[in-house]
Formats: sequence, structure tokens, C-alpha cells
Amino acid sequence: MPKGPPKSPAIDHEAIRELARLLDETGLSEIAIEQDGASIRVARNLSGNAQRTLQAEVPTALPNLTAAPAPPSPTQHPGLIASPMVGTAYRAPEPGAQPFVEVGSQVKAGDTLIIIEAMKTMNQIPAPRSGTVIQILVEDGQPVEYGEPLMIIE
Repeated sequence: MPKGPPKSPAIDHEAIRELARLLDETGLSEIAIEQDGASIRVARNLSGNAQRTLQAEVPTALPNLTAAPAPPSPTQHPGLIASPMVGTAYRAPEPGAQPFVEVGSQVKAGDTLIIIEAMKTMNQIPAPRSGTVIQILVEDGQPVEYGEPLMIIE
């Protein structure tokens, strides 16, 4: 039975980016995960002039990761729907019910997208325009702040 070179595992660039974000958020100098036989290690090296360098190590050679563009921030998207208040976001009218919208849902201006409970009052958040829900940025029951991104409609 002919054997070729060992197959290298797929590189999960998003996992590397997420680990780098966790490194920044937590102030750790190194973080590593192992999953399905592949491991990823992201470390921060601080030199004398406090420059940060992120390294990612996987069992195979990596392409130049510093050239990869960062994903666009949801707050910069023109279709962003932001929370108009502080409260708790609910994606469905009641526990166990179908959510008002899912990714891919077509909505019309005025359709309810989500409910935000504030001071025991349920506030329906309507779609400001018609379009397609392309991203939902909150979980059901998640506390939200004023201006926090809820979803994106294109």
C-alpha cells in the first residue's frame, strides 16, 4: 500500500485570532489549546521597548499570519442594529418559543427583531429598515448595554 507524505491538519486562522484576542483581554503572556490532535500556542514576547509579537505554533509550517487582515468590526457596519437601552436581550417572545429572527431571515421595517427587558418592562426592538439578517451578535438572555451591537441587517 503506497504511502504519501503525512497529511497536515487544517490551520484554523479564526482560532488563532480568538486566542490572540484572549491574550490581550486577559493580559496573559501565553495561551495554548489542543483539539483533535492539533495544538495551537499563541505567545506574547515583550522586548525592552514593550513591543508585542504574537507567535502561533502548530505542528506544520504556517503561512505569514501577520499579513492576514483583521475581520471588520461589527460596529463599523452600516446595517448595525444597536441596543437603544440597558437591559436583558431575549430573542424569542417567551422561553422555548421560536426566535423572532434567525441569520438569513428576511425582515420588513417595523418587524420585531428582539425584546429587551428593562425594569420589568418588555421593549420590542423593531427593524429600522427592510433587509436580511446577516449576523446576530447577542445570545438569548444576555445582558446588553446602551449602544451594544445586537445584529446586522443588509
